[in-house]
Amino acid sequence: EKTMEFFTGYVLEKSLAVDNIFVFLMIFAAFKVEPQYQHRVLLYGVFGAIILRTIMIVIGAALVARFEWILYVFGAFLLFTGIKMMLPEKEGEDDITQSFKWISKHIPVSKGYDGEKFFTIENGKRIATPLFLVVIVIELSDVIFAVDSIPAVFAVTTDPFIVLTSNIFAILGLRAMYFLLAD
Repeated sequence: EKTMEFFTGYVLEKSLAVDNIFVFLMIFAAFKVEPQYQHRVLLYGVFGAIILRTIMIVIGAALVARFEWILYVFGAFLLFTGIKMMLPEKEGEDDITQSFKWISKHIPVSKGYDGEKFFTIENGKRIATPLFLVVIVIELSDVIFAVDSIPAVFAVTTDPFIVLTSNIFAILGLRAMYFLLAD
């Protein structure tokens, strides 16, 4: 039974991760990230996703253990996001574009890339490169996707270990899947 729960959670996470790949592709195209630097960004993106999702799963598991009715809230949230996806989009900026603008206002960023470095020295000051912003934007996009996918796995099982491990194994394959589909 536990094996089936893990496998179902893994397949669910893996199938929900496919849209992450296309968002990553759009982010890399928007920032004009060279292919040789995409590996490094995705490596840090995967590590960050594991940390952020672990935090979200621990909080979700604590909520489910304390308030079992929260599963209905998760289900309602999934229905809401599904309905929202079916409706036509309004013109305007998406969450990722807004996040990027906010970050670039608060963190000094160099005009160009400095190889695969996340920080560089300009005018005697240490500032971020656009590659660092790409990592942040990728992390933010993963958090947005995790808000939908983690409750979906909680619908399969309330075992936090299975939710966490199925998420981690699905995330670990994202980088390889990206390079498979990106070409």
